[in-house]
Amino acid sequence: MSAARDDLPAVSRRRVRLALRAARERTGLSQSEVAKKLGWSLSKVQRIELGEVTVSPTDLRAALTMYQVTDETRIAELVEEARTARRERYWTAPEHRDHLPSGLLQLMQFEMAATSIREYQPTMVPGHLQTPATAEATLAWYGANLSADQRRVRREVRLDRRRRVIEQDGAPEYRLLFDESALWRMVGGMSTTADQFDDLAASASRPNVHVRVLPMDDGAVMGMFGAFAVIHLGGDPPDDAVLYRESYTRDEMVEDAPEVNFHMDVFERFWKQSLDENASRALILARAYDLRARIARAPGRDQDNGS
Repeated sequence: MSAARDDLPAVSRRRVRLALRAARERTGLSQSEVAKKLGWSLSKVQRIELGEVTVSPTDLRAALTMYQVTDETRIAELVEEARTARRERYWTAPEHRDHLPSGLLQLMQFEMAATSIREYQPTMVPGHLQTPATAEATLAWYGANLSADQRRVRREVRLDRRRRVIEQDGAPEYRLLFDESALWRMVGGMSTTADQFDDLAASASRPNVHVRVLPMDDGAVMGMFGAFAVIHLGGDPPDDAVLYRESYTRDEMVEDAPEVNFHMDVFERFWKQSLDENASRALILARAYDLRARIARAPGRDQDNGS
């Protein structure tokens, strides 16, 4: 995945902001002192270090000079990163800018740079592991909240993310912690749900994919967290990891190290309490088998809506 890291604005912005913060802290300067010396506003310094705005190559050089960074190779690297970070609009496809939430746009870039991903899903199979039928049924839930174009783009992106995160050569190690209650929730009817669980079990057999089911009697506390993913970018966690949180109406990327570390620790704790991968795969297949048996016993039922 490393080759994909060279032209990702969100990843470059993160590298620059972390490098600037680390350099400032080494000098012992406060953000207020930096703002005063450079003639910037305090909010500008804060927003650059938080990654809320990009920094121009000129401003970057001025800051690095103040921080006594003299390695010309390192300076050149960071200047190029700053240029890349400012290409966000050109990197992102216009229809993605128009129809995808901002958190997902950033997540897609971080996934391309990821070495490993840890994801928790309390209610359903995550988007990039959904079959086309499940994706269609899921997006239909949004009803009037999504236009036809928004549904189309999100469906296409889900299929593309599946290729990049799960299937392509060099895909990151992917761990999915899946709440058992999600196995009892039907999406699109019995046939669609059975197909989805068969497909999930097949994905779990890939060498880079690890799926575990968290039993309902152990997962009550974990269920309070909602869906999240911790994306590792190759360095030492948590400083080189980001957090993605998602709910029905919003999503967000979080780069605050204590928050990322907290979610990482929670994931690892419950990963150890979950069923092992063989038992989890057997449970997923058993649920698919049960759904197909119910369909076979009542062949006249509408399999698409489970009635």
